[in-house]
Amino acid sequence: MSSTTAPTDAAPTDPIGDEGLSGTPRAQQFAEGNKLEVGILWRITRMGLAHRWRMALAAGATVAAAFFQLFIPRYVGEAVDSAQGLLGAGAASPEMAREALFAAGMMVLLFSVMRGLFTLMQNYHGEGIGHCIGYELRLAFYEQVQRLSFSFHDKVHTGDLITRGMLDLEGVRMFISTGLIRTLLLTVLIGGSAYLLMNTNLTLGLLALSFVPFVGWRSAVARLKLRWMWLLMQERLSVITRRMEENLTGIRVVRAFSAQKFELEQFETASIETLKVAIKRVTVRVANTTVMTFAFFTSMVLVLWFGGLQVVDGEITVGVLAEVLTFMMILQMPVRQIGMMVNSFARASTCGSRLFEVIDRDPRIKDQEAAPDLKLEKGVLRFEDVRFSFGADSSDTRVLDGVSFSVGPGETLGIVGPPGSGKSTIAHLVPRFYDVTGGRVTIDDQDIREVSLESLREAVSVVQQDAFLFTASIENNIAYGDPWSDGERIARANRSAQLHDYVAKLPAGYETLVGERGVSLSGGQRQRLSIARGILSDPSILVFDDSTAAVDAATERRIRMALREGQDKRATVIISHRLGSLMHANEILFVEAGRVVERGSHDALMAQGGRYHDLYRLQSRPGDDHGVEVAAPGEAS
Repeated sequence: MSSTTAPTDAAPTDPIGDEGLSGTPRAQQFAEGNKLEVGILWRITRMGLAHRWRMALAAGATVAAAFFQLFIPRYVGEAVDSAQGLLGAGAASPEMAREALFAAGMMVLLFSVMRGLFTLMQNYHGEGIGHCIGYELRLAFYEQVQRLSFSFHDKVHTGDLITRGMLDLEGVRMFISTGLIRTLLLTVLIGGSAYLLMNTNLTLGLLALSFVPFVGWRSAVARLKLRWMWLLMQERLSVITRRMEENLTGIRVVRAFSAQKFELEQFETASIETLKVAIKRVTVRVANTTVMTFAFFTSMVLVLWFGGLQVVDGEITVGVLAEVLTFMMILQMPVRQIGMMVNSFARASTCGSRLFEVIDRDPRIKDQEAAPDLKLEKGVLRFEDVRFSFGADSSDTRVLDGVSFSVGPGETLGIVGPPGSGKSTIAHLVPRFYDVTGGRVTIDDQDIREVSLESLREAVSVVQQDAFLFTASIENNIAYGDPWSDGERIARANRSAQLHDYVAKLPAGYETLVGERGVSLSGGQRQRLSIARGILSDPSILVFDDSTAAVDAATERRIRMALREGQDKRATVIISHRLGSLMHANEILFVEAGRVVERGSHDALMAQGGRYHDLYRLQSRPGDDHGVEVAAPGEAS
């Protein structure tokens, strides 16, 4: 499923092509992304550095918080020595010992408070920078999705774009706080602790730091593995979600074919696969936590043993031993966070690569530099030997081959042909959803590739068969192309689409919500609402791409009669498989395999006795679902 419907007459021949994205699952991309993309990380860092004051405050607060934390063990040691003086028969008097103990305790409290305040500032500004980056990337990503060509959306799954714009964006956003700032914090804490411990007692310092390399290594390995398994679990959960959604959406089909047992087996299989991954994650987390905790307490036992012997021998005081142990307790959590830091770098590299792959993509359909606006004089649409293919411009992939026609104001062009003949592709070339690969499309002799897209699409309106409606009111859906339209214009357009009477009877009238994708309306009502939206802006060129397929013949005739108002000012193209929709046209093209094989008015084509004649006879047979209506007086060309 693609986020945008491809032309219904011919699907792209290449699954990804030069406009697609990598189809590799996120878990596999993370597993294969062992080499950090330094350019991606530097790009994210530059985005953070753009908020210079916030970054300076975050970095300064991080260093200050680390320094205050490093001073705490020293005063803890002094407090222990002071307490020992109170209990022992030392030289210091009890009053002096109490004062020293109180002073040491107050200093520990003061440094703890200062550390907390600076940590608060560090977290606030670090998160703030991340959210600012997220805001900037979210807008850039959404804007880019709006700019990218139809050929891109034809080949990319909607879910992949949503994942990149939400989950991958979060991975990039969090890099500043969980990557850069945490790296600075760990560097100051571990480096400062190592320096102070070595200066205090070299042997005890080495023993106290002995757990750091092992725990840091295991933490990094475990985090990366848990990250990969979490992405794998997300993929398994998405399978469960998709199966549940399909089952609930098609519940009537499931019940009609008594397929409940089959669906349950499929759901159970997907659930078991998810459970296996979840159990593995728990196993990895518990095992690594146990190993890291054991390594830490082994180091602590060694410090207690050798430190205790040195205390007994009078080489150090109990306060020094307490100071070393406090350093170890302070380092335990930051060292474990090395894994989180490594994971942040890996995640930002992978997620940033996926996100920027979309943001940096150059749209295939875009304005030329300083492209002028379309200058409308008569509004004559002309195809000149147009050729088109979705892949390489070769004969075996060509969708259109040598299509030429002209239609001007007050004229109607009809296009008919079998499925896959290229009819809808013609409709998509008029507003330049795709670019021709040969020939040219002009409006008033201006090549549409040389004018601005905005001005072109203001002049051209395409009403498609798939009438997409937003979860909004009927009024907002009709006025989508011109949000500043007043109520009278909206009602007038809806009258032309033969839907006004129905809407007027609704309790909320035009304020009625249509539901998700217009689920509260029938297929014919959705198409008529789409027609109202298409004609509201009064375009110079109006293209109906099988847009009345779900509308009965009588209602379609009334729509056609209503659209006569202002028809002399615009060119109309009607694409349909039902001949009654276009037999009144000035000229009708019968398209087959991308070529125009017959052309002329209805009477002329009937006289030729060719494909059009055969199709007319087929649709005119009694009992045929596509019966041809008899043209009303004055409708025949």
